[in-house]
Amino acid sequence: MKKDLPKNIVQDISIAVVLESESPAGKVWNVYLINQKDIPIKNVMVSSKGYGLKHDKEVKTSILRHFIGDINPNEYAKIEAIDEHIFGLTNEYWLSYYIDGVIYDKKYIFLPESIIDDNLIKIPILNKPGVLIGGNN
Repeated sequence: MKKDLPKNIVQDISIAVVLESESPAGKVWNVYLINQKDIPIKNVMVSSKGYGLKHDKEVKTSILRHFIGDINPNEYAKIEAIDEHIFGLTNEYWLSYYIDGVIYDKKYIFLPESIIDDNLIKIPILNKPGVLIGGNN
């Protein structure tokens, strides 16, 4: 039964959509996983997908699966590049990893139009502008 499963709470792990560079030709964005823990996380796996309405039509992107491996304490890993044309969709990242042989997982969701200039902050550890989900929650 679901009630019998342990409640493995994900904390101090963030996902950020980061503005890498900007030029007259356009902006370059990447998605990063940030381990803000004091311990490494192992066998990190992230699946990503986008979905929603674009021009009144339902749109779904391909589901991509990324094996990241291990991420040391207070370090980050690039998950994928992201095209700003899909910022109008819901962008979902499903994370799973292990600590001491115990699996943890969490879904991170960037809502449509949440990745905008007004929401940019300085992303911890990367020290670049971006939109962050996670941390201590």
